[in-house]
Amino acid sequence: MRTYKDLTVWQKSMELVGEVYKITRELPKSETFGLSSQMQRAAVSIPSAIAEGARRNHKTEYIQFLGIANGSAAELETQLILAQKIYKINGVDFKKVLDLTEEILKMLYSLIKSLSR
Repeated sequence: MRTYKDLTVWQKSMELVGEVYKITRELPKSETFGLSSQMQRAAVSIPSAIAEGARRNHKTEYIQFLGIANGSAAELETQLILAQKIYKINGVDFKKVLDLTEEILKMLYSLIKSLSR
């Protein structure tokens, strides 16, 4: 690996950020400082934590930051499920975004497991 940008999990998490911003644009204005903001922060936290961890000096720190990314992905998954249940938004494919989130969660788990050996 040359840089964190070469990691598929980072690339997919960047894609997820874009999808989350599309969804939050469609949520009611009353959610601007609520669910929308929380979803955006959780989504941005995933690739950010991967990048920060990759630039740390020790593998244990990297694993710790991957754990933070994993927690943010789980948080976002919950928020996406809530948004899907509460708001019926036309043109939003929640299944696609939830599948991408699940894929990222699996990739993070595998990367953490691999680095922990």
